Amino acid sequence: MSREHKIARFDPSDVTVKNGHFIGLPFDEKDARIVLVPVPWDVTVSYSDGTATGAQNMLEASSQLDLFDPDVPDAWKIGIYMRHLDLFWLNRNEELRPIAEVYIDFVENGGHPGQDRQMEMALEEINNACFALKTWVYQETSHLLNQGKLVGIVGGEHSVPLGFLEALAQRHDDFGILQIDAHQDLRKEYEGFSYSHASIFYNALKIKEISKLVQVGIRDYCEDETQLVKHSNGRVKVWYDQQIREELFDGRSFKKICKRIVAELPKKVYISFDIDGLEPSLCPNTGTPVPGGLSYQEAIYLLKMVVDSGREIIGFDLCEVAGIDHELDGNTGARILYKLCNLMGKSAKLHES
Repeated sequence: MSREHKIARFDPSDVTVKNGHFIGLPFDEKDARIVLVPVPWDVTVSYSDGTATGAQNMLEASSQLDLFDPDVPDAWKIGIYMRHLDLFWLNRNEELRPIAEVYIDFVENGGHPGQDRQMEMALEEINNACFALKTWVYQETSHLLNQGKLVGIVGGEHSVPLGFLEALAQRHDDFGILQIDAHQDLRKEYEGFSYSHASIFYNALKIKEISKLVQVGIRDYCEDETQLVKHSNGRVKVWYDQQIREELFDGRSFKKICKRIVAELPKKVYISFDIDGLEPSLCPNTGTPVPGGLSYQEAIYLLKMVVDSGREIIGFDLCEVAGIDHELDGNTGARILYKLCNLMGKSAKLHES
């Protein structure tokens, strides 16, 4: 059945059919213009795990969503398809997470892997697996980009989009990242993990094509991270949650704050959305919740302003959504995911074709 035939037969106001597709949409990978790649990985998380099945949780929750989007006419026609969880990486995650838990407990109790051969071997195995995962993400997203697809990564922990960023860097000479997050994730080899969830943007800044990193909602960070920002020569701009709140308390409008945030970004933008950038009441079971954060409406407003400014969203990730059996987290995540897809499609003018 052709894409046009699927659109003609689909009723967006009808009951959502649980057909295994995101929001029950009729598209498959071949005719979808946006492909979501779940990455079932939470090996390096330092607090609570479970986000490896975050994508599955959002998929199941998506049957409760309505398709009408007031910001994007006929948004559903853009065509979204979410791949199934990759069983190899899901199983590998289940093998390595218990090993990581023992290792993390060892380190957090003052141990040094260089003084314990078993812990040293555990760290090496995990780092090798994380590198292999990064390579897999790079290969999968490169293949999709070569087909002309727009791509979104669905975590899993926040370390997972690095390979996608490397793939985008081969296609775009200059792009920025808008990061919505409670944490800066600028730590170097946190707990010894080269590709830690807390190190994603430390590693991303090694990619020269990334000219700007704009962080929003930050409220949990360390001295080393503040020093990295200080010495970045303006490449990293941080909008701390406390700063945003104080400006609002002093009477500045959120619209003006958002305009200043967006003005920091280059023409092409990658969105990195850690769900813990939101208020914890919206995602109570995320791995590392922190008091404060953006409301759902504030986050959507900021994303809309990026697109309304004429900037192009070239890709995104949504990470740290709690896994299956956490319905509120899945519902919130699914709604953010749909909006990210729609706004990326709008920025590429897919809604007009």
